[in-house]
Amino acid sequence: MIQFDILTIFPKMIDSYANESILGRAQKAKLIKVNSHDLRTYTADKHHKVDDTPYGGGPGMIMKVEPFDLALKKIKKGKKTCVILTAANGKTFSQADARRLAKFTQVIFLCGRYEGIDARVEEHLVDETFSIGNYVLTGGELPALVMTDAIARNIPGVLGAEASLNKESHTEEGYLEYPQYTKPEVYVKKGLLKKKQAWSVPEILLSGDHKKIEAWREEQSKKKTTRR
Repeated sequence: MIQFDILTIFPKMIDSYANESILGRAQKAKLIKVNSHDLRTYTADKHHKVDDTPYGGGPGMIMKVEPFDLALKKIKKGKKTCVILTAANGKTFSQADARRLAKFTQVIFLCGRYEGIDARVEEHLVDETFSIGNYVLTGGELPALVMTDAIARNIPGVLGAEASLNKESHTEEGYLEYPQYTKPEVYVKKGLLKKKQAWSVPEILLSGDHKKIEAWREEQSKKKTTRR
């Protein structure tokens, strides 16, 4: 089992996603465990304050070192633990990172809010810093959930069909999965159009010739990769 611990001031955001669908089933099967931790419970003052004004002046509030430090002392388990900060300045998270982190027994995410987190958190408390893209979000909860989802699906048994991991987008660097189709064979677009539109499945997929189908899929994957 791998345990995910997510430190946040909005734990309900984590629970609502982690308890549904594939992650929810994986937790029931005891393949993974996703814990949300309210950062405010790891404060020493009576007001449970997690932020303060920045030294040197400037807009916004900065999240303090102390709550993260106290929380990690309590929940960090051992050597096979990776502590991750979600931040815009981090390395862009990749499928290779997801596969590598799936080998840990505990992954802890520190979620920032407001104007940012005291830099001493990154300097002294974390192992890696990740971003999920070149844009700014209101907090680190979504990146933490994105990475939890990506890591969890690399754990044996989490996905119903393990073969689906073998040939999917980003399994290899630059690889994008071929287009997929299902029933009906021909779909007639609904609506008030004078001329009906019919969208058909490519004939090659109906041929039953598995060698030709495999070749077609490889060609389509290459086209997708080239378009990036």
